[in-house]
Amino acid sequence: MKLSEELIWRGFHAETSINDPAELDNRASKKFYWGADPSADSLTIGNLAAAMMCACFVRHGYEPYLLVGGATGQIGDPKDNGERDLKSLEEVEHNKACIAAQMQRIVKSDQLTMVDNYDWFKDINYLSFLREVGKAFSMTQLLDRQFVQNRIGEGGSGISYAEFSYTLIQGYDFLHLYRTYGIDLQLCGADQFGNCSSGIHLIKRLEDAKADAWSTPLVIDPATGRKFGKSEGNAVWLDSAKTSIFDFYQFWINQPDTAVEYLMKIYTLLEREELEEILVKHAEHPEERLAQKALAKGVTEVVHGAEAATAVIALSERLFTEDLSGLSGEEIVEFGQYLAKGQMGNKLFDLLVNTGLCASKSEARKLASAGAISVNGIKVKEDVAVEQVAILKRGKNKFAVVM
Repeated sequence: MKLSEELIWRGFHAETSINDPAELDNRASKKFYWGADPSADSLTIGNLAAAMMCACFVRHGYEPYLLVGGATGQIGDPKDNGERDLKSLEEVEHNKACIAAQMQRIVKSDQLTMVDNYDWFKDINYLSFLREVGKAFSMTQLLDRQFVQNRIGEGGSGISYAEFSYTLIQGYDFLHLYRTYGIDLQLCGADQFGNCSSGIHLIKRLEDAKADAWSTPLVIDPATGRKFGKSEGNAVWLDSAKTSIFDFYQFWINQPDTAVEYLMKIYTLLEREELEEILVKHAEHPEERLAQKALAKGVTEVVHGAEAATAVIALSERLFTEDLSGLSGEEIVEFGQYLAKGQMGNKLFDLLVNTGLCASKSEARKLASAGAISVNGIKVKEDVAVEQVAILKRGKNKFAVVM
């Protein structure tokens, strides 16, 4: 498929300034940038959807630039319902490095160029910024933005001048990258298209040139109807220290039949013919969950690598089919790199909370008394200290390791 065809087939197509998607196939300048907000030290699977769109452009010959917002990260991308907490410079620096490393693995391009808007904003004079950028926007234009309307309308929480100015800062990023690198295309999630439009406007106004933005829809969690993302409280992280590789794999393999085709197109590298063949076989034997297995394997390979995906598939088979009481200490330690971890010597209910198997000690106590908690395959109802390497299990399919 051509780039335009693959973008539409995979669902990477929402609001855009481009009249005909086919323009992307023969674009004179094949450079784009995508921006990541360093509000955490890991991307989530919500961010991963946009990153997979970026990878699609790269496969079709585009040169990628990743902007990690060292400057914008100190202000915070405006939310619909309130101000963001400000991050320290040290925290922003740490988050930037983590996000850059994750993006490098996903895009898989030797040409990926990392840029940080702090590098140009740290020396910008405030009056100069107002004269060049502020004069290019009318207040009416800015007040019409949906996020501003949500914040200042009836029942809104109000908005600080800092967050109100965010769109000007992001618009200037696009202008700076156009002037410095000749980048005339920004990729984004659908919720960022308004901010991208600020850059298009500045480039037109100050450079008398055409620039474009291409957005992808926000991915909706089929189980909850909410978008995937850390602000929604349902984050699945790409960092294995935050979401273990086992839990990451299990998230995908437990997706419903109604969502699996949609998610496979977005989150795997399966080509059209192979994906359609899997769906045909899945429809013939849905009880085998072939589509879910292909989805889980494919996205785990993208994020954690083929070796980790193979290992976690084998681990899943063992955890769900074997008597855990027969596992050796060496085997349990080997499992530890893929499961959420707790520390030996702690009490059981603390471990259940610390590893994420339970939300609270009261929940842990309730589940244990109901016989839903086991240690190395043996049901445990009391808050005992776990003094050896062990596999903790909650219910039928939630596991952690004590090391």
